[in-house]
Amino acid sequence: MTPTTQQQNPPIGENPIGEELAADLATAALGLARRFHAGATLWVVSPQWEPHAHHVAVEFVHPVIMGKRALPAVSLVEPDPVAQCRVATRPGDVILAVAAADEPDVLDIARRAAAWGTDTIWIGAGPRPPAGAATHVLWVDSNDPMVPATGRFVLLYHLLWELTHVVFEHPGLLAEDQPDAVCVTCGDEGRLAEVIASPGAAATTALVRTAGGEEHVDVSILESVAAHDLLVVHGGVALTRLDVPADPAER
Repeated sequence: MTPTTQQQNPPIGENPIGEELAADLATAALGLARRFHAGATLWVVSPQWEPHAHHVAVEFVHPVIMGKRALPAVSLVEPDPVAQCRVATRPGDVILAVAAADEPDVLDIARRAAAWGTDTIWIGAGPRPPAGAATHVLWVDSNDPMVPATGRFVLLYHLLWELTHVVFEHPGLLAEDQPDAVCVTCGDEGRLAEVIASPGAAATTALVRTAGGEEHVDVSILESVAAHDLLVVHGGVALTRLDVPADPAER
């Protein structure tokens, strides 16, 4: 299913943006504007509906209103969006997905994003993704399977684009919030890390990627570690491995 050129709108009298979704949009726009202000690139994926990925990227890159900034955004539409995001993203970037809650590649991207240092925005409809699956969830609470082919998704990312520029008009909003406190003993917190390369047979450290960049961590308490494993790291030590579900639909 792909977006049609004849966009269908909600019935007259139906409000396509309720109070909850409006608040979610405002929060997402604030976070996105702050990321762009700090030099981020927006990476867009939509494995089920590729035209949406192209459309979102064009919205942010093309300054259709006089005086608005052209913002760096790229659509990723190759067969393996997880691998694409892994290679393309840098800490501080944002990944925006337009997909259903059960899309396996988007679920995998969302669970790895913290290790890559990226925020995530998830636009979709129907059953919602798990709580906390993305930094920002912009959801149409409708079970109509035609929603992705109507104007509802397009309206969401048009509003996200416009509200992001509204934030730019108020520079005082662009200051980042102060980070949460970390462990007073070791100055570290439990962080997500993705293994870059498995350690050698006799090695006790592995090279991993975290939101702060690449580093070596002690993996001696784990039975085995392989490339792309997700680890929870604290004080330079990998405490546990987060297993990827065997069923792709549950990744």
